[in-house]
Amino acid sequence: MKIDKIPYKEHNLLKVVVETPKGSQHKYDFDFEYKVFKLKKTLPLGSTFPFDFGFVPGTKGEDGDPLDVLIIMEEASFPGCLIDCRIIGILEAEQTEKGGKPIRNDRIVAIANASILFKGITSMKELNENFINQIEDFFIDYNKSEQREFRPIRWSGSKKAWDLIEEGLQTAGSQK
Repeated sequence: MKIDKIPYKEHNLLKVVVETPKGSQHKYDFDFEYKVFKLKKTLPLGSTFPFDFGFVPGTKGEDGDPLDVLIIMEEASFPGCLIDCRIIGILEAEQTEKGGKPIRNDRIVAIANASILFKGITSMKELNENFINQIEDFFIDYNKSEQREFRPIRWSGSKKAWDLIEEGLQTAGSQK
């Protein structure tokens, strides 16, 4: 099955393809033309991904890429791993390229359904405030290293994330 043909949802769980595993200093992207994972860049020394980072198959966001998902779970997986997730919220944000206009580049936050440690978490409100602030700080710093500004707007719940996914499916469908 092709990666862009994977159903995005099954039994109210979001299917996410991991690009970059937790703890990695390397940022990987799936190359849709060659159908392989490609090393995009190396983060600055001391910077690593706090959790697995991936995308929702078959979607497209305002930045032209599939919608981004931060997957909270105990251990890292690997690029290409398909994970069933429960959405717990979304970090609504704007991203500005150097000299460009701001575009939306929201980050969906989800819990791996297989997680034991985070099994009871159903919303962002249940996470420690420091934990949430560190997620924001990671994305701000990550974008700063790319000469982009990442400006968090607000945290919203899972309904807003599902609405964004539906939009992203329609956008991707209209561009095929």
